[in-house]
Amino acid sequence: MKIGIIGAGHIGSALTHRFRAVGHNVSVANSRGPETLVDLARETGASAVTVEEAARGKDLVVVTIPEMHVIDLPKGIFDEDTIVVDTGNYYPQQRDGRIEAIEAGMTESRWVSEQLGHPVVKAFNNIYAQHLLEKGKSKGTPGRIGLPVAGDDAKAKAVVMGLIDEIGFDAVDAGTIDESWRQQPGSPVYGTDHDAEGVRVALAQAKQERTPEWSGTEKSPVA
Repeated sequence: MKIGIIGAGHIGSALTHRFRAVGHNVSVANSRGPETLVDLARETGASAVTVEEAARGKDLVVVTIPEMHVIDLPKGIFDEDTIVVDTGNYYPQQRDGRIEAIEAGMTESRWVSEQLGHPVVKAFNNIYAQHLLEKGKSKGTPGRIGLPVAGDDAKAKAVVMGLIDEIGFDAVDAGTIDESWRQQPGSPVYGTDHDAEGVRVALAQAKQERTPEWSGTEKSPVA
């Protein structure tokens, strides 16, 4: 599979390693340019490219950048049939400033989808990057970590869930993009290493209201 990764932070780097380890053709980009990704490319065998090159001609593209920078991506960069995965989380107090649509109840990934002008599948947002890199296990291993996946397109979601299985985790269907609040920061599944059944229980226990520490305040700048 031809995979593009936009964002080479902790999650982007971990996914570059994991996808290359199972044999996928990976191109990785960041906002600073390919020359800053030489070491990651050398370590993994991935190609260091521009953002536009990471997006074009790919079967799947992972967007893994801070929420506040999603609006900075070039418009219309994804091919129509490309599956786009959003790993992002909204951190209004810690990083992103206040995004009014999300504060009003729009799910993070619905907002991302609207900014990109392209449907997205939400995945990889609830796990620590180091665990994503190191804690994958073969299928059927007791305690294998489960990862929630939300999306509106069943076929796209199935492809993402298959990738998750390939890199050593159990994918758990978390519903539609408008239900992806169940895996947002502050939810019972966020920042956890539950197995698949534990993920299902945590998703069922989630409450849609954002908890105070993950909500914008009067002091949060408007993004």
